[in-house]
Amino acid sequence: KMLLSQKTARCREIPGATPHSVAVVSQRHLTLQQACLSRKFDYSDLIWVPVCSRFVCLAHDVSACHPVPVCLSRLRALLEAEEQQLLQEMEKMESMEEKKARMRERAEILRERRERDRKQLVSDKLEQHFREQCEEVRTVECRRREQQVYSEWAAQVKNRQEQLRLQQEEKKIFDDLWEADWRAKEEREAQRVQKEQQKNMQQLGFIKEQMEAEEQRRQEQKELAEEEARLMLQREQQQKLRDQQARRRQLDHSYRLKMKRLAREQQEELQRDMNILQQLLKEQTDEKAGAAQKKVELREEQQRYRQYLADELQRQRREEEEADLLIEEKLNEVWAQRDEKSRIERETRNRLMKEMMEARSLQIQHQCKKSRFYIDSAFRRSLFLMRVTRWQKNKAYQAELIAQIKENQQVRSEEKAHAEREYQQDLLKQELYNQKKDEILSIPTSHTIEQHPFRRAEGSGSASPLPDVCT
Repeated sequence: KMLLSQKTARCREIPGATPHSVAVVSQRHLTLQQACLSRKFDYSDLIWVPVCSRFVCLAHDVSACHPVPVCLSRLRALLEAEEQQLLQEMEKMESMEEKKARMRERAEILRERRERDRKQLVSDKLEQHFREQCEEVRTVECRRREQQVYSEWAAQVKNRQEQLRLQQEEKKIFDDLWEADWRAKEEREAQRVQKEQQKNMQQLGFIKEQMEAEEQRRQEQKELAEEEARLMLQREQQQKLRDQQARRRQLDHSYRLKMKRLAREQQEELQRDMNILQQLLKEQTDEKAGAAQKKVELREEQQRYRQYLADELQRQRREEEEADLLIEEKLNEVWAQRDEKSRIERETRNRLMKEMMEARSLQIQHQCKKSRFYIDSAFRRSLFLMRVTRWQKNKAYQAELIAQIKENQQVRSEEKAHAEREYQQDLLKQELYNQKKDEILSIPTSHTIEQHPFRRAEGSGSASPLPDVCT
């Protein structure tokens, strides 16, 4: 009996004063919903009927003067303007007192409607009590109620099976979607990694081409520098050779001028000596008083002097030849020293040029190694960043998958708990139903077939929410 009282309280049934008499409490939200719908329809009629009539009149007036497209465009613009104006007026129209009055009016209407529903419910319960007291109607009604209970139970079982089937299908759909999403993400990740690898390879090839072009340019610059150094060396050697030849010609010319001057001086000295001898001979001829011995001595002395002059001339020639040889040797020695100095300078210059080219080659090799090191470092860094990014994305994707799995598990656990609660409620309802059925098998019932209280409770629980007009 306690369970029966609880059950009847949940089904809005209140026991009456007499045996087998009950009263039903009205559903408040249904009453409010009906009142709001009625208020909404009344308000719509109040607002839109004058507006529509006005637009119809305007359409008739405008259609008499303008073509149909022009009328439609003007009517559309006028309708939009009227809607905006109407919305603004509706927002500004109601004051606080009007809202309070409208709410009081709505409350009065709801009270009247509840009173009317209550009176109707009392009359229905009295009629039901009369039908329950009738033996013939009670037997038929009991049979019908049993059939209705069986049909309701079968409908509940079928509904439960349908819900389980839908849940399984939904689970399968979610699993398929998750697997498809996972495969799509894997394919996208593989494509992205492949594109990044291709991009890195293209960048590496471009860098290698730049390095090869730079190496070729440096080699060309090196060859040009070597060619310029070789040309400069040849020009310097030719200039030195020309300078040496000019100096040699200048020395030869100076030596010839000197020898000519010496020869001229010697000839002048011989000429003076000959003049002196001729003067002496002339004096000897003019005197003619010398002795033969003196004449012989003078002739011998003249012969000795001539011999002396010949010897002196030969000596001077030998000295000139020796001087020529000495000058030639001196010139050869000077030219040898200059050639040696030029050779040493040339070797020094070549050695310095070679050292400079070796240093430049080492510098270029060092720069190439540094560039390769930088490129390898950048490539390794890019690979490391790519691996870190891939690891982070995999980690995030794994966390997302774990979160989705946890969410799916939580949803399934909640669905399972909800299904378990519904199953327990169904068992309790079935037990209460069996108890009440056992109690009222011999109680008169109405000949009309009504909806089961549990079905009415489910229908009221699944009712739609109140519209926005009720707020």
